[in-house]
Amino acid sequence: MARQVEALTEGETDVVAVMANVCAAIHEAMGFFWTGFYIDRGSQLVLGPFQGPVACYRIAYDRGVCGAAFSQRQTIVVPDVEQFPGHIACSSQSRSEIVVPVFNQHHDPVAVLDIDSAELATFDEADRRYLEAIVGHLTPLF
Repeated sequence: MARQVEALTEGETDVVAVMANVCAAIHEAMGFFWTGFYIDRGSQLVLGPFQGPVACYRIAYDRGVCGAAFSQRQTIVVPDVEQFPGHIACSSQSRSEIVVPVFNQHHDPVAVLDIDSAELATFDEADRRYLEAIVGHLTPLF
């Protein structure tokens, strides 16, 4: 998968196009419930390219797992979304979640990769490392 993502990003300069193919590749390969990006728009995170059912359009920096990962500048793994204070329930089918911040070349957060599973405790430390490496391929585009 990492090589596929590297190939998808090589030579392409349009960040939205790359995000679209990256989330499609992850979603298709792993079969998650929802896979997508939220992009920083200066005062909140706004829905970007995704795969899966409809999603929330906007997320405040201080709300939900996406807002927390963006604000804290670190990946957050949530084994049970019902136990995460302030979780935003875009779908009741989401049971566990991982959110990985995307950084620009100055190491400022510019987006997050959000992945939801319909199963509890889907994500672990290996997923965190793997997905952080994948989103690292987006850094040169920002």
